[in-house]
Amino acid sequence: MSALMNSETSYADWIAVDWGTSNARAWAMRGDEAVAHATSDAGMGSLAPDQFEPALLAMIEPWLGRARMPVVACGMVGAKQGWCEAAYAAVPCPPVGGAPARPETRDSRLDVAILPGLSQSGPADVMRGEETQIAGFLAQDPDFDGVLCLPGTHTKWAQISAGEVVSFRTFMTGELYALISGQSVLRHSVGEGWDEDAFGDALSDAMARPEAMANRFFSLRAESLLTGLPPGAATARLSGLLIGAELAAARPYWLGQRIAMIGTARLTGIYGTALTLQGAQPETTDATNITLAGLTAAYHRLKDTP
Repeated sequence: MSALMNSETSYADWIAVDWGTSNARAWAMRGDEAVAHATSDAGMGSLAPDQFEPALLAMIEPWLGRARMPVVACGMVGAKQGWCEAAYAAVPCPPVGGAPARPETRDSRLDVAILPGLSQSGPADVMRGEETQIAGFLAQDPDFDGVLCLPGTHTKWAQISAGEVVSFRTFMTGELYALISGQSVLRHSVGEGWDEDAFGDALSDAMARPEAMANRFFSLRAESLLTGLPPGAATARLSGLLIGAELAAARPYWLGQRIAMIGTARLTGIYGTALTLQGAQPETTDATNITLAGLTAAYHRLKDTP
């Protein structure tokens, strides 16, 4: 765990927490400003329900006084397997407009609110954590009307209008890449490096014929055996095939729309290149700052709600 607050810093007004499957991040907040930051590798996936409160205290204990401290948390901490399930809010709706879950705590100083995710009945889809990033984006650009792309392990495409999430789609592109590159026969072909031309060619190929993708995958292995296809080119082509198939399926979302991306520099760079090759002009926003902006917006909403 790391903390960025010196010993003279006073107690926070409230605490923001982004709690994922693998790790957790917390910020000590004075108003809308973060004055300290802590991280932990105690993600939801490694904790039983009764272990969340001790894990939280391990991160934020230095910031607590004697009074009850508001803690606003988002992410997988509110999943069915998390600390306390925060029921999904059904779209169309504001990104963080649903009622939070409030787990019971043994430490009387904690006043925890866990933000709900979003759900969609047809086609069935859910998100948990990304809705807070969407709220943060809209806090900074409240008049945005278009599509948000949140690339990651499970990439989200969300249609936004009038301050609400109207609909969304999830693509397991990142998880498929990890499985194919790490556990399939292609693990012998992919490697370090990147070939921009190979990525673009594979992207166009997949968008034109997504039904041939499984065949194109094996061609990567065959080319590495027969012609010595460089690992970096194989990596770029595998990414291009997967993202191309995703863009083909998500075309009704992004075609002709204003597009903004929220994510890491690496992933938004790859997706940005893919969209630019299709004639789109995506905007890019930093995921960490947007997450904190979303938690801040949720805190103010909860504070002003009787």
